[in-house]
Amino acid sequence: RTVNLDKPFRRCVLAAELPQSLQWLHCHFLRTPASVTRYAAIMRGLAWSGSAHAKDIWTTPDWEIAEKLADCRFLVTCTEVGWRKLQSLASDKARVELLYHGLDFAHLPPANTAERPPRRGSDPNDPVQLLSVGRCVEKKGFDDLLRALALLPKDLHWRLLQIGGGPLRPQLMALAKELGIEERCRFQGARPQEDVFAAYRSADLFALTARVAEDGDRDGLPNVLMEAQSQGLACLATRVGAIEELIEDGASGVLTQSGDIGAKAVGL
Repeated sequence: RTVNLDKPFRRCVLAAELPQSLQWLHCHFLRTPASVTRYAAIMRGLAWSGSAHAKDIWTTPDWEIAEKLADCRFLVTCTEVGWRKLQSLASDKARVELLYHGLDFAHLPPANTAERPPRRGSDPNDPVQLLSVGRCVEKKGFDDLLRALALLPKDLHWRLLQIGGGPLRPQLMALAKELGIEERCRFQGARPQEDVFAAYRSADLFALTARVAEDGDRDGLPNVLMEAQSQGLACLATRVGAIEELIEDGASGVLTQSGDIGAKAVGL
């Protein structure tokens, strides 16, 4: 039976609804799901474990993380930077495990081995194709990307395709207009996976200018970077979260400091 964990008394409801044969609870995400699971486990006298990812690590208070780590059997996270953060708060460091996530290549298009056309940005009829994918939220830093693009030489011809919905999409479209690059930018909104992979395969460069949001939220290891690389697409990204665990600057991509608009423009 499905239990709606967003309703009041969710911990009590979950504890009451669990089958009597159940011996262990496991939850994803360290904030509310872990709280619900923890208290339900206490009420039923069960062991529990969990996983932590990005936002839940960086926006949960340290005292709360420490309490949960002291109470769970183990916690798995998918980046070294997150693992180090959690280990620093764990009284028993052996309870925190690092297990990188990856991509299921069986369900993805094969790697793009076709040679991309050598676009240099000199031909107005064949501009450089830039791509960025992600939700329009503060931590993705799309406004930084737009400001960097506005610094590029006026005679350099490029087009940006941004894929992804989110609350800041109208503001980003307004910023592109304010910067005078509106006609070069297309904000496509959320698209199905097949459309996203078609965009990877036709682009010349993938850019993700992630940053730390005011509330501490940040990316872990963004799937979109792994997806872009799986299609043979060059990547420009920032040194935020676990991105440096995926991209080696100058070898498997280009990294810049978050917020350094000039460096991003040079990287582009």
